[in-house]
Amino acid sequence: MLDEPTRGIDVGAKFEIYQLIAELAKREKGIIIISSEMPELLGITDRILVMSNGLVAGIVETKTTTQNEILRLASLHL
Repeated sequence: MLDEPTRGIDVGAKFEIYQLIAELAKREKGIIIISSEMPELLGITDRILVMSNGLVAGIVETKTTTQNEILRLASLHL
């Protein structure tokens, strides 16, 4: 589980973290990333579980979703 793994670090360190995540995924390891950086999540994940007010609002495939859809789900239970 990675909580905001790239917050506050430089671009080079972000790249190293992305490489580590990709390597773990290649080895079929489960990875949970908690992040408020939507473009980052869309770029490095297969699926995103969206929560709203402590409830699961939806699970989306990153290849077929948009930032607007994620924001819509995030506001469902407000």
